[in-house]
Amino acid sequence: MKRETIRDIALWLWGRELGQPYKWGGDDAIDGWDCSGLIIEILKAVGVLPRVGDWASWQLADEFRPKMVTKPTPGCLLFWNRGGRIGHVEVVWKIIGTHVLTIGAAGGGSATQTEEDAAAQNAYVKVRPARQGWVLAVDPFR
Repeated sequence: MKRETIRDIALWLWGRELGQPYKWGGDDAIDGWDCSGLIIEILKAVGVLPRVGDWASWQLADEFRPKMVTKPTPGCLLFWNRGGRIGHVEVVWKIIGTHVLTIGAAGGGSATQTEEDAAAQNAYVKVRPARQGWVLAVDPFR
């Protein structure tokens, strides 16, 4: 029987959030998640980040930059630029052959404040192939 790791538990917790609505600035499953809120709260839950604190995606990138990797594996964080600096983060969920699948809260923006907004914008926590152009990959579990 495989022994569970903190990484395995975090991946399981991220998977449980699939389908939850996106909300700009959101940091909980009841009201909705934004990209960094989803990542932060699970990392807090498994003890990788302190229980108190909040980070934007660019601050998470700075926090974990010493744990940079060149070949991401499940549990690694991928970061993308928005407007010239890091502005989006997702977690690698599965790798199947050459396909990297991520979980991320996406599809909305600053106008996404309610569940109705999220539904109208197709904005929720979803699995999708990792977009090209990520600028940083880190392994917060190293």
